Amino acid sequence: MTENRIAKGRPIIVGANHRSSTMVMRDRIFIEEPRVPSVLHDLAERGVAQVILLSTCDRVEAIGITQNPDAFEKAVLEVLAKEGECELEEIREQTYTLVDEAAVEHMFRVTASLDSLMMGEPQVLGQVKHAHRQATETDHVRAELETLMQAAFATAKRVRTETKIGEGPVSMSTSAVQIARDLFGDLKRCNAVLVGTGDMGEMIARDLLKMGLGRLTLTHPRAGRVDALARELGVHVADFDDFESLLGECDIVLTAVGTRRFSLGQAPVKAALKARRQRPMFIVDAGVPGDVEPQVEALDDAFVYGLGDLEQVALKGRAGREQEARHAEDIVRQEVVNFVKTRAERAAVPALTRLRTKFDAAREQALKDAGGDAEKATRLLVGRLLHDPSEAMRRIAADDEAAWARLEFALERLFDLNDEKAST
Repeated sequence: MTENRIAKGRPIIVGANHRSSTMVMRDRIFIEEPRVPSVLHDLAERGVAQVILLSTCDRVEAIGITQNPDAFEKAVLEVLAKEGECELEEIREQTYTLVDEAAVEHMFRVTASLDSLMMGEPQVLGQVKHAHRQATETDHVRAELETLMQAAFATAKRVRTETKIGEGPVSMSTSAVQIARDLFGDLKRCNAVLVGTGDMGEMIARDLLKMGLGRLTLTHPRAGRVDALARELGVHVADFDDFESLLGECDIVLTAVGTRRFSLGQAPVKAALKARRQRPMFIVDAGVPGDVEPQVEALDDAFVYGLGDLEQVALKGRAGREQEARHAEDIVRQEVVNFVKTRAERAAVPALTRLRTKFDAAREQALKDAGGDAEKATRLLVGRLLHDPSEAMRRIAADDEAAWARLEFALERLFDLNDEKAST
């Protein structure tokens, strides 16, 4: 662990993520939301006072402030081993501990979604804020940790504002949703039908619903195959015999049957487009092999995308995010430097306050002893301010040459004595 100490309380992160650990391990140590308060309490009982517990499918991390990084690490690993019912060494092999500036940078990158499996995903900021809120409500966040988290949130906001890291689809499903929004705008006014129960078709349907799709109908060549999914999603089911008659009402058609027979031909789509008065229809062929006749692509106002087409859109989106990530990383580095500098400056405030109080007291006593004589008062003040430091410096110079060299260097910096030293 680094020894680059930046303040009395040291930022620290102990955890496991998608790079350091297996999915099996993350599943074992994953902390279900109802368990989080109990785990935070367990950590507090082990001496971890300031801590936030971030538990997602990609990472389980304890984010905190401590004066004893080794004790913090030990407590967190013991609790994770207990929750995951595994050996401490097994946990240790798949976790990491970051302290001081490394912890600050990691926290900023996580919050800005630069450390995610899918870079730029918006969900991670919400997850961090939720974890922060849980820890705050259970009194595990104090001033130093709150300062770190607010700086992380500000960094994430700056990244989102100054870059396009969150723009552009990065998966086939999000690509389909983006194309639908480009074609129709507000999805609340759109009707869609899902034919079949293939994984990709179902995923796209779920994402469309998340984005506010107005109406979804499920159908399948085999009766009853979509009933369970329809109940789960809270949508309608139609007989497959009525599928073609539904097309005229559908803005979005998802096919995911994959039976080696075309489920959607050119003739019914042409008829549907005519009934729609040439309003566009977005057709996603998610079947393997394909469900849509190739001739459908020749129809005006029929926008047909297969899985290969969606993958190309996703690849462009990922490439765009990777380019934006370079700018985002620069922002994170700037914010880390600013945070460390500001925090170190703030750490000097108590000592400066005590020094000013001491000087003010010496000034008041000198004025009183001088009886109104300003010249005498200034001589008294300078002599009294320098007396104790001068005695201390003589003792240090006599007893410890190395300590005196460091002190002399500090004096030269504090009082800008270089010119005076050179002229003597």
